[in-house]
Amino acid sequence: MGTFHPEHPDIFYEINYGYISGIPAGDGEEQDAYIIGVEVPLDSFTGEVIAVIHRKNDVEDKWVVSPPGSHFDREEIQKLTHFQEKYFDTEIEML
Repeated sequence: MGTFHPEHPDIFYEINYGYISGIPAGDGEEQDAYIIGVEVPLDSFTGEVIAVIHRKNDVEDKWVVSPPGSHFDREEIQKLTHFQEKYFDTEIEML
């Protein structure tokens, strides 16, 4: 949160974004995750996976994680992740 993408400086992270240690993703790296519902930058976080953003034109999906008991609908998730997901053809699967 509050930083720019290391390879694409035009992408500014308005929300927390990180990875799930020890879980491989489609790109061979660790599983990426958006953290929503937390308004301060984080070093680590434990929460619930509430949705998966399937990228139809990419090799990996993104998990959406929030504090336990939080509720976000598909439209809210789409709005919060649009800063990066606008470059992809996506489908949000609610869990």
